[in-house]
Amino acid sequence: MSIVAWIVLGLVSGFLASSLVNRHGEGAVVDIVLGVVGAVVGGFVFNALGSIGVTGFNIWSLFVAVVGALLVLIAYHAIARRRLV
Repeated sequence: MSIVAWIVLGLVSGFLASSLVNRHGEGAVVDIVLGVVGAVVGGFVFNALGSIGVTGFNIWSLFVAVVGALLVLIAYHAIARRRLV
């Protein structure tokens, strides 16, 4: 995939994941970073479970990226909450 496709996939998946967790997006830049990192994490997790990870710019890759971004976002909130308490 090209860098533009990674950015678009990251923006969409990061926004979806942050909308599911926070009810609103985190901001365009954070959503892009969250989505790209989520795509990498999701691809790793899905490959470890014996499934296919990110394969290109398609619905399956978007699903994998959203699941990965959800995992990253939940871990981030757990760590950030622990620091505040």
